[in-house]
Amino acid sequence: MKLKLLLPWLCVVGLVIGLAAVYSDSQKQAGDLAKAHQDSQELEQLRAAAEEAKKIPTESEELARLRKENEEVLSLRNEVRQLRLDKAQLTRQVQVAQSQAQNAQAQSQNVQALLQTQAQRLVAAQATAASASEQQAAAARVVLNQTATCINNLRQIDGAKQQWALENKKAAEDMPSATDLAPYFKGNALPVCAAGGAYTLNAVGLEATCSIPGHVLPK
Repeated sequence: MKLKLLLPWLCVVGLVIGLAAVYSDSQKQAGDLAKAHQDSQELEQLRAAAEEAKKIPTESEELARLRKENEEVLSLRNEVRQLRLDKAQLTRQVQVAQSQAQNAQAQSQNVQALLQTQAQRLVAAQATAASASEQQAAAARVVLNQTATCINNLRQIDGAKQQWALENKKAAEDMPSATDLAPYFKGNALPVCAAGGAYTLNAVGLEATCSIPGHVLPK
């Protein structure tokens, strides 16, 4: 009888104990879950920190970066220095080329002036030669004219001698004078040589002559 009365209470106690065990187990699982959640959050924070740490360069990386930038700056400075040297050299070359061009231009101008002077001298020489040639030609024409005039005078004198001999019955060896022949000429005067020569009347049978060579009656 007592066992029957205790059995429900035992069941209740067992149930309470079971519930307590279940509650305790549930609380433990909840704690474990909260801890796992906290561990998960800490792990996420650690991962984020690691990612941030990856983004932040280390001291050695910063030094390497600075060293590289310094090398680049030095290289740029060397390039700038070389460019300046090249510019200075090009400037000197340009100045030398300009000086040579100016000298060549001056020489060209001198040559042109010399050629112009020579051309002027040549023109003057040609003009002088032409003038001399013209003078010589004029002189030659004067000589020819004088010679022709003189020869014509000698013919007239010879004709006057023949007319005087015919009218006065003179022989070939008779020699007339200028007075004898003057009436046969216009103005009662014998002609004179245009070149200034002197006439020799000679005998009737001989031709009159002039003192200038070349002034001779043609045969």
